[in-house]
Amino acid sequence: MTAPTPALNNSAPKNHPALSSAARNLHWLLTDLVEEVPGLLSVAVVSSDGLLLLSSDPGRNAEGPADHRGGPKGSSADLATIVAGVGSLTIGAAKLMDGGGVKQTMIAMEDGSLFVMSISDGSLLGVHATPDCDMSVVAYHMALFVGRAGHVLTPELRSELRQSMESPR
Repeated sequence: MTAPTPALNNSAPKNHPALSSAARNLHWLLTDLVEEVPGLLSVAVVSSDGLLLLSSDPGRNAEGPADHRGGPKGSSADLATIVAGVGSLTIGAAKLMDGGGVKQTMIAMEDGSLFVMSISDGSLLGVHATPDCDMSVVAYHMALFVGRAGHVLTPELRSELRQSMESPR
């Protein structure tokens, strides 16, 4: 079954009224991922240098309270750091093992799962999910997001998203 391609969303997210159309569409894709896939706790798009570009919980971009909605303790920036570290580690492992490019990394923990998938130019999509999530559904929807977001995640858009994450709400 093929999932429908999302229509363009021309309304800006509440916290980002001045974003470009491409940035608003990326926000919409992330919101759609979170709403469509049961068991997702937190989602982050991270640049190749480890900076948070997009988060499912923009209210937690800086320091935040522990255990908010069951996501990682701390902030969305913490998830970005974890995703960047896991991404870097798996890329290093793939090079040492002559395994080619890393497509996806999955870590199953007692109380949750972490998925990391390459988007483009070293950017990564990270998903923290519940332990009872359907891993194949999570991976499928992540692949859809990557396919839709990869070609629009230009250096200009990454810069715009970084600035929007750093600006006060």
